[in-house]
Amino acid sequence: MTPLLSVQGLQAAYGHAQALFDISFEVRPGEVVTLLGRNGMGRSTTVKCLFGLLPVKAGAITFCGDRIDNLPSHRVARRGLALVPEGRRIFPNLSVEENLVATARGRTNGQARDRKAWTLERVYALFPRLQERRSNLGSQLSGGEQQMLAIGRALMTNPELLVLDEATEGLAPIVRIEIWKSLAALKSEGLALVVVDKNVAALLPLADRHYVLEKGVVVWHGTSSALQAQPDIIHQYLGV
Repeated sequence: MTPLLSVQGLQAAYGHAQALFDISFEVRPGEVVTLLGRNGMGRSTTVKCLFGLLPVKAGAITFCGDRIDNLPSHRVARRGLALVPEGRRIFPNLSVEENLVATARGRTNGQARDRKAWTLERVYALFPRLQERRSNLGSQLSGGEQQMLAIGRALMTNPELLVLDEATEGLAPIVRIEIWKSLAALKSEGLALVVVDKNVAALLPLADRHYVLEKGVVVWHGTSSALQAQPDIIHQYLGV
């Protein structure tokens, strides 16, 4: 199967400090893929490169058959990638509903037709709490509600691939469960996901494949069953 997203030999730096040395991974249509590792090992830096937020020093990023490395962020988004950023970054002075429609985008002709388009009604069905709070400002939401809103806002762009950077960081356990359930629902309808998170136990049943990063290099990759069978990998690189 042709990859939806292919990252090959990715290198990137912050000024003179190189952060990524050799990052390669791929996401096939409908797959859930994780980027795992401790803080500072290159996961969020990789995400920044995907979305044109950090220049690519070397390597290639291909999405739907086209090179997208070093495209500006707005053009990456128009290609069908959507980001739920670390820290959520919702619009605090807009209402929930205004947040959702602010960056909404209809599907392009090339996008998969076996999935329903994302609308306000569908986002509210996925996260009923957002419908209850539809008139509240973003700044009036709890952390969990803000994360739901960030996911809903990304879905309103009708992406082919949804990337979540620190999907459940700082959230209460009961809210984390709701987020994981929503991601499982998205997977069930065929939406491809890249998830950055530290909760390996929750990711094992959700994800198809995992890539473990250490100091800007992919040091291990494999399926959930392979990762579960190698607890030494989890202990050595993930600190769990």
